[in-house]
Amino acid sequence: MKCPYCKKDTKVVDKRETTDVNSTRRRRECLKCARRFTTYERLEVEITVMKKGGATEPFNREKIVEGLSKACEKRLSTEQLDGIADSIEQELRKKDICEVSSKKIGDMVVKRLKSIDKVAYLRFTSVYREFEDVKMFEQELKKLVR
Repeated sequence: MKCPYCKKDTKVVDKRETTDVNSTRRRRECLKCARRFTTYERLEVEITVMKKGGATEPFNREKIVEGLSKACEKRLSTEQLDGIADSIEQELRKKDICEVSSKKIGDMVVKRLKSIDKVAYLRFTSVYREFEDVKMFEQELKKLVR
């Protein structure tokens, strides 16, 4: 790997596994300028997402974070949103899933939100399940209160 400061070669001086099973932290030192920096190496296994209409696209955890950000505005922290997206990605990778439906990912998000913040759960669910009127909100709220 090249040094981000002087663009010369580097060496690894320390390597550690992170709490995320699929990533490795490496401490590097430049052979020329002797500056140190940290890199994170992440396993890249292609997961394909099947959309409602039948189209497919590569899995993108940022799309989960974007959807959560809209639904959870002023309710959950950025760290919590990243944690949800990370746990979903990790679950998919642990199961060696190469193809997953967008519905399955949405269900995974809903499940996690329900245990963290009920209001954020309702907001996300109303868009995800395409609530058409107040009655659908009432039905979901009744399920939540039980």
